[in-house]
Amino acid sequence: MYTGILDLPWWGYVVYALVITHITIAAVTIYLHRHSAHRALDLHPIVSHFFRFWLWLTTGMLTKHWTAIHRKHHAKCETVDDPHSPQIFGIRKVLMQGAELYRQEGRNKDTLERYGYGTPDDWLERNVYSHDRYGIAIMLITNVILLGPIGITIFAVQMLWIPFLAAGVINGIGHFWGYRNFQPEDASRNIVPWGILVGGEELHNNHHAYATSAKLSNRWYEFDIGWLYIRILETFGLARVKKIAPKLILDRSKTSCDLATLQAVVTHRYEVVSKYAASLRATCAQELQSLKGKAVDVDTGKLKRWLHIDKAALPAAELEQREATIKQSTVLTTVYTMRDDLAQLWQRSTASKEQLVKQLEDWCHRAESSGIEALEQFSRRLRSYA
Repeated sequence: MYTGILDLPWWGYVVYALVITHITIAAVTIYLHRHSAHRALDLHPIVSHFFRFWLWLTTGMLTKHWTAIHRKHHAKCETVDDPHSPQIFGIRKVLMQGAELYRQEGRNKDTLERYGYGTPDDWLERNVYSHDRYGIAIMLITNVILLGPIGITIFAVQMLWIPFLAAGVINGIGHFWGYRNFQPEDASRNIVPWGILVGGEELHNNHHAYATSAKLSNRWYEFDIGWLYIRILETFGLARVKKIAPKLILDRSKTSCDLATLQAVVTHRYEVVSKYAASLRATCAQELQSLKGKAVDVDTGKLKRWLHIDKAALPAAELEQREATIKQSTVLTTVYTMRDDLAQLWQRSTASKEQLVKQLEDWCHRAESSGIEALEQFSRRLRSYA
């Protein structure tokens, strides 16, 4: 019986499968995602073409299709026009049929034309890579020649790797379960703090907060292996990073708001909202216990949710419920009203910079005279944004 050119021990086949699937993951996160879709980095033509060729062999994906669909996902996130939101389709469908949702959207010519700009359109793309079955067939034959019949099994793993992990897990669980460092308007989550298995894409909330950043890790305990590969490529002159998420700078000596404070608040608005919610969580919990002691019926889950979500994003019925709930407490009214007013700073487009600085300063004055210690502390820290 033919056993293939490579006569490997059992663990050798496992290593082979892990290596080739990991290269595919690296191609998706570095080339398709960070380079093509978001222009966060430039790649040397040799690296760029290797990734195109490899993706043709292992997935049959066209750069234009993947790029266009992902850009539309960001533009229409969590709406009925989002190609793969678990908030719309349900977690089970996105997790198990994520690849089918991609194929379905890939047939939408309007999506490809509107969002697929700037992708390769050379002779190879039109005449070779557009024939996706040829690349996949070559990969299957290569596996069988190298490994024998077990190569078919490894090929099956290859074919399921991206559809399940990238299209299913990241697009599904990454918008359904996990932790959030930031509070963008969507439901994105960081699945785990160590982005290894899916090349760093596990840090999905970080990505949605700073979509054009080539680096997906943000906290000291987070690890993005895709960023490690990018830095290695950059060392050898094979990549050039164009943008990473800005770091918040604090100047504790500042006692008043200025233009730098405003710019920092707007730039880090998703982090500001997250820190506001974290700072006032204990205050709200104490007030909630006080209301329960007075036999006031309050939905604890919704009260927490309202602290993280913009007032304008709530359905009319839920907004009415929120207003009725917070009216039961002066403290809750202050906390949620101040949260709404803070969000208005980056939502107003007609005010001048000077007017916005004054509004931010006024907000800080109101926060520091509110009588709520946590709100006062948050305001003082906000003033130090530089």
